[in-house]
Amino acid sequence: MKNYLTILSLLLLSITIQAQNETTGTIAGKLSDNEVEGEPLPFANVIIKETNKGTTSDFDGLYALKNIEPGTYSVEFSFIGYETLQIPNVEVVAGKVTEVNTGLGASAAALDEVVISTVSRQDSEVALLLEQKSAIQIKESIGAQELAKIGVSDAGTATTKISGVTSSEASGDIFVRGLGDRYLYTTLNGLPIPSDDVERKNIDLGLFPTRVIKSVGISKTYSPSYSADQASGNIDIESRELVGSEELDLGVRFGVNTNVEGQFDNFKVSPNQDNAYAGFHQQNIPIEYTLYNQSWDPKTAYAPVNRRYALTAGKKFGQNLKVLLTASQSRKFEFREGEFTEYRNNNRYDYFSDVENFTQTDNTTGMLDVLYEFNDDNEIKATSLFINKLTDEVYESGRNGEGVVFEETGPTEGLNQFVRDQNIKQTRLWINQLHGTHNISANNELNWGLGYNLVNADEPNRIRNEVNYNGEDFIQLGETGGYQQRKSSQKIEDNEINAYVEDRITFGNSEESEADTKNIFVDFGGSYRNKQRDFVSRFFGVIERNTNTFNPTSLDNLSSVFVIDNFRSGDLKVKELTPDFYNAKLQSYGGFVNFNYGKENWNVNLGARFQEDELNVDFDVNNYPANLPQFSNQSYNNIYPSVNVKFSPNENSNIRFSASKTITLPEFKEIAPFEYVSQTGQVTRGNPDLDASNNLNFDVKYELFPSSGQLISLTGFYKNIKDPINKVQDRGAAGVFSYFNAGEEANIYGLELETRLDVIDNEAPEGLDLEVAFNASKMWHKQDLKEVFDGETFIRTFRYNNKSEIGLQGASDWIFNGSVNVSTESENPFRASLVGNYASDKIYALGAPEAQNQGDIFYNDEIIEKGFITLDLIVSKSLGDHWGFQFRGQNLLNPEIERVQDIRPSSTGVEATQTVRSYTRGAVLSLGVNYSF
Repeated sequence: MKNYLTILSLLLLSITIQAQNETTGTIAGKLSDNEVEGEPLPFANVIIKETNKGTTSDFDGLYALKNIEPGTYSVEFSFIGYETLQIPNVEVVAGKVTEVNTGLGASAAALDEVVISTVSRQDSEVALLLEQKSAIQIKESIGAQELAKIGVSDAGTATTKISGVTSSEASGDIFVRGLGDRYLYTTLNGLPIPSDDVERKNIDLGLFPTRVIKSVGISKTYSPSYSADQASGNIDIESRELVGSEELDLGVRFGVNTNVEGQFDNFKVSPNQDNAYAGFHQQNIPIEYTLYNQSWDPKTAYAPVNRRYALTAGKKFGQNLKVLLTASQSRKFEFREGEFTEYRNNNRYDYFSDVENFTQTDNTTGMLDVLYEFNDDNEIKATSLFINKLTDEVYESGRNGEGVVFEETGPTEGLNQFVRDQNIKQTRLWINQLHGTHNISANNELNWGLGYNLVNADEPNRIRNEVNYNGEDFIQLGETGGYQQRKSSQKIEDNEINAYVEDRITFGNSEESEADTKNIFVDFGGSYRNKQRDFVSRFFGVIERNTNTFNPTSLDNLSSVFVIDNFRSGDLKVKELTPDFYNAKLQSYGGFVNFNYGKENWNVNLGARFQEDELNVDFDVNNYPANLPQFSNQSYNNIYPSVNVKFSPNENSNIRFSASKTITLPEFKEIAPFEYVSQTGQVTRGNPDLDASNNLNFDVKYELFPSSGQLISLTGFYKNIKDPINKVQDRGAAGVFSYFNAGEEANIYGLELETRLDVIDNEAPEGLDLEVAFNASKMWHKQDLKEVFDGETFIRTFRYNNKSEIGLQGASDWIFNGSVNVSTESENPFRASLVGNYASDKIYALGAPEAQNQGDIFYNDEIIEKGFITLDLIVSKSLGDHWGFQFRGQNLLNPEIERVQDIRPSSTGVEATQTVRSYTRGAVLSLGVNYSF
């Protein structure tokens, strides 16, 4: 904490210094290529003749020359093979930007083709920051150019550069203002996209490499044009299009995980890898035949080195058609080592001190973008994104002979337990979108989108062995429940159709300025979403005729027991559970209207959305009582209003206010009561009685843009959540987690501070520039723990250990994000970024009483995920026009990721904090090479 306070003090000092540096101006603008119909002209030279100060245009043709003394100058533009253009009498004004927009071509441009204007905005190089400044809602974005500059490789990492946003190293979830997965909504080009993991609502943003991203934006306040199923914000990824007339780019990257380095010759993968080819898995035989036709023992991976290959190619055909294709394939290895302990009713039940996880992940991503411009007023864009994620996991615990599964053997037998769980998960996403933009008239713009998403999420062959072990040479097959030796499969298929249409009509007359005309408008439209899921799970267990019929000779040779002859003789028997099924459907209709009035320093936006959500889940699962309804049908019809007010006291600042009402719908997996068993034996099951949460959201924000490309902002926010959804330890078994509306309401207050500053802006191209970005969030959050009655009859309580209030599950009190970026703008640029992140402790799962009427004595306390710091270093260097090199050091501190629980054993009555799960993920060091043709 002391270090963060020191950093904050330095940042505030630099703010003071920068505030005094408003005596200079900026020349900025955009260069276009006259030879290819005005496309952006990158890498052109821009020089101020009187000072020899210069720069080059970026990939979008944008350039900026900062910190120029007021006066009149001549600006020269040049590019190899093009005529040089010199613009005289360009006036620079203190604290303002003089925009010079022009084009270059093979023949000299006329000076009347040059547009020069002096504006009071700050630096057109950072167009997204200007968009934030002028946006109606509280929205923050980061673009591809800035991402490349600081070495960000994917959308997930990109979001953490935005204030109040962090990612959990333990869960992989993105948290906005301390609120995690269920409170977010993710879209691609404005249309909803599915998750790659059925355990989550939102897709893993790490699957979106920077090369497919135009920008990533987070709207922290609600806009009625989006679904109301959100509380902390909407993340929208805007896919990129072809820039210029053609593009061809190749890249490779190799690296190693420092944890994997110690397992290089013994990195384990499951036998399912025999059926995996180039990152794709194909199950060749039905799951029941694998009991004796496939190995039960892990294999060893060859050369567990991380690698990634990428290709981007694009071309413009004629004057109207642009095509862009980008594809990549990667393989990464991860090894975790730690401990696991499970407590029930404050007493230790299961524990392992030598938990090991081996994970190999293959990602294959391809995106095709086709843009056709009929004319200046009409265009259609088609986007198709395919992602195949193959994750192979081998889990082992108890090899040291010290592991204990409480129900398996008694202490007098002198046996402990060894558990191995091997699984391969294949998730295939195919996202298809068609968008249209039509300028019907000068005051009427129509936008529409249509999408179809397909997801196949399969676990084709999960292998699990639980054996009793004396730590030396005696191995006994575990048989508790009859499924200790088992193979299982799970298949999920999601189909989704979605669409939206939005029409904007602007008002005004020719006597008003263009800015005033565009700020008086009405938006109206609608959206539709239909998502369906089919789920099936099958379990096959193997038991002996008699205990100790077979005793494997080694933990690594269990397959010697499961051979066809032992099944034929009857010494081994197969048990099959009745398959588990559930079918789910989400249908959502929405219509919205937005009225906007902007005049002079004020902008007021009033909107509302009517949304009808129907959520239906039919199920047939073994663990659910047959006398209860085998379905859950929910319907919500609500109007969700919003108001956004912006007051700009001057050209460099905004004061904003926002208020809205939204909803948080349960997910399919939170309702269907299927029990998913983790590798550690903990069970997560859905709750058919779960209800949606209703949210009230309020924000007040002050923004200051002290100089070009810089920002200082302070935001206060409040959220009230009715019937908050929580992951809770179910009563009677700490090893079972479920989802409940555990409280009547939750209240969240928060503050956000954000700064982006140019500490050193060197005029010389070879000189170093220093940029600092920092944001911090502080949250206060609390929810009640309710007691449930049917009339006057007591049903159950969520209170435990004398607690009637608790924090919100998944929310951190403190979030810090910071980066220091050093760069040169020379002919061969050098860039280095040091990026840090910290999120404080958060509740992983709420506790629960063991005895409903004695919850202050018999209970399981909440499980806390401890806070930790992550640190990344990215260094890149360009050599010439074609070659680029990059070094990445990710998770350099390799912190211990730990979950803890307060335990008060009945034997002592003294409460103490105990670790229930811990591991490290390892630092990842990699080197990449890129070649652009």
